Amino acid sequence: MLDPSPSAVRVASASERDALVAARELGQGLKHDHLGCVLFFCSAEYDLARLGPALEQEFPDQVVCGCTSAGEITPEGYGRGCITAIGFDRRFFAIDCALIQELECFTLEDAQACIDRLLATCRDARLAPVKGNTFAITLLDGLSSREELVLATLNAALGTIPQFGGSAGDDERLSNTHVYYQGRFYDRSAIVMLVNTPLDFRVFSTHHMTARDEKLVVTAADSDSRTVYELNAEPAAEAYARVAGVPVAELDRRTFALRPMAVRIGGHYFIRSVQRVNPDRSLTFYCAVETGIVMTAMKPDSLQRSLETQLQMAEKVVGPPLVTIGCDCFLRRLEAEFAGIDQEVSRFLRQHRVIGFNSYGEQFDGMHINQTFTGVVIGQPERFPQGR
Repeated sequence: MLDPSPSAVRVASASERDALVAARELGQGLKHDHLGCVLFFCSAEYDLARLGPALEQEFPDQVVCGCTSAGEITPEGYGRGCITAIGFDRRFFAIDCALIQELECFTLEDAQACIDRLLATCRDARLAPVKGNTFAITLLDGLSSREELVLATLNAALGTIPQFGGSAGDDERLSNTHVYYQGRFYDRSAIVMLVNTPLDFRVFSTHHMTARDEKLVVTAADSDSRTVYELNAEPAAEAYARVAGVPVAELDRRTFALRPMAVRIGGHYFIRSVQRVNPDRSLTFYCAVETGIVMTAMKPDSLQRSLETQLQMAEKVVGPPLVTIGCDCFLRRLEAEFAGIDQEVSRFLRQHRVIGFNSYGEQFDGMHINQTFTGVVIGQPERFPQGR
């Protein structure tokens, strides 16, 4: 599917499984004389070794960034097993991208050099002042367990520049996740994309979980592997199952999606989702956990209402959306499917021009979080430059 209308962005998706054909379909939907950058999200079911060079060949003169996903958000709403992409017109967007490898060694000095290099591209384009007109998108290997370190370091270098993003997925296999840069897919790596634009935008984050009364203290954990061995001084899975109201043997994705836990920081709750139950009845999480933190049991409110509120607030500021780039936790999508409202949510995403992916973790202003929708709403230009 493609969007042929004149616009400061074009969107397209491809469901053809052959990598060369899929890349060609994206090119047909996105290419024009002023295309400057392509951002894409793709199913891990593609042959990535073929897809990488195919995308480089299709877009040889453009900056191209992306990652694998646990589900896609296309121009038609939710998708699976496909590629969805956004093409940015360089007359409205100055964009540059950087690859970060060796995440465990990433320092503040590295981050500052990276951001300075990306900012230089934005300034050279002379589209808009950096302050108030720039945001960052981060895409990280969703199984690297290094999101917190990298995001905190980048956030310090970004200063007042807002940032959001998501952790790459692999169609819920939890085995290999990748980011894309200059013709290749990389694991244990991250992408930083800096976007400068004269268009109005609003970066946001939202979740729909509310606090219950139960509290669980992490009394034994390995922070490096994000594994909790004890909650309230008993095997973690047993304590969690009791709060969730199910037997340990029935702890599964449904429970993880509907009965997460959260930590409270600065008066706000940040979700910590369970990834799996281990044979020793410990729990491995998608986000950082450590001994001594207090986790609150959570329950879902309306999944769609919280997102609708955020988008309506954003659209009051920026006007009708040109595009909304969204990173939507894959557990939110699972919840929508369990509740039978996934088609309704899909229509809602389409109506608000959301393009993005289902992620293994979300990122917002230097924090790594779960079961959240983070993104940016970009407003439409008042006029189009002459000579299109």
